[in-house]
Amino acid sequence: MVNRYGGYENQQFVAEFYDSEYEHLRSISKDVDFYVDCSRGTGGRTLELGCGTGRVLIPTAISGCEITGLDLSPHMLTKCQEKLDEQVAEVQQRVKLIQGNMTDFKTCETYSLVTIPFRPFQHIVDLDEQKACLRCINEHLIPQGKLIFDIFHPYPPRLVYNNKYAEEIEDLPETQLPDGRKLRRTNRMAAFHRNLQYNDIELIYYVTYPDGREERLVQSFPMRYFYRYEMEHLLELCGFRVVELFGDFEKSDFSIDSPEMIFFAEKK
Repeated sequence: MVNRYGGYENQQFVAEFYDSEYEHLRSISKDVDFYVDCSRGTGGRTLELGCGTGRVLIPTAISGCEITGLDLSPHMLTKCQEKLDEQVAEVQQRVKLIQGNMTDFKTCETYSLVTIPFRPFQHIVDLDEQKACLRCINEHLIPQGKLIFDIFHPYPPRLVYNNKYAEEIEDLPETQLPDGRKLRRTNRMAAFHRNLQYNDIELIYYVTYPDGREERLVQSFPMRYFYRYEMEHLLELCGFRVVELFGDFEKSDFSIDSPEMIFFAEKK
């Protein structure tokens, strides 16, 4: 059986380093602004699945939106709450945090918008669980409520065995952490399962302590990939219709060279 989340919910170091490693994304990705604008445009409460440390959730609350964040990892939610505690009371009151699994949750609320930023849906390898997630989302949406999420547009050379991607590739140059440690991160494809349409990914963290001691930590997880019409059919099967599909966070038309598939779906 596939280890669905690679120990994500148990590995404290994943939450510990998350904000430092994704700090550089602010200059190369516009996904935070994109999702904040989506929430502001709905006029109702947002549910964010896989909220992590609040990278998207907290700016959404700061913008004036009410938002509930759900995540599987208690460590991620602890970090999120710590960051939220630094905000003014008005912002804190707009946020609710819930620990839960995105394939089976009940919040006792309905929402105008559900978002799944930065590809958590691709960690769901099993088809039945994918359908369970989408049907659970559908149940939590108001009539004609929206689901917006991003998944990567499959790049064929990365989907089959290739020595280039099986070797470690640095994606975070050595970075100084606030406590004096230094962090460097690489990634690699650990295994390819083309018949099952997912790859095993490893994120490798190299930590250097002020006294020179070094530590190597590995986060391993499966990453499912989807194709456009496969995803559209899955959404249709689970009570949605696709309203729009974009190829990047600037809302460009989806094309052969698009890095992303960003779905805007509406509850039928």
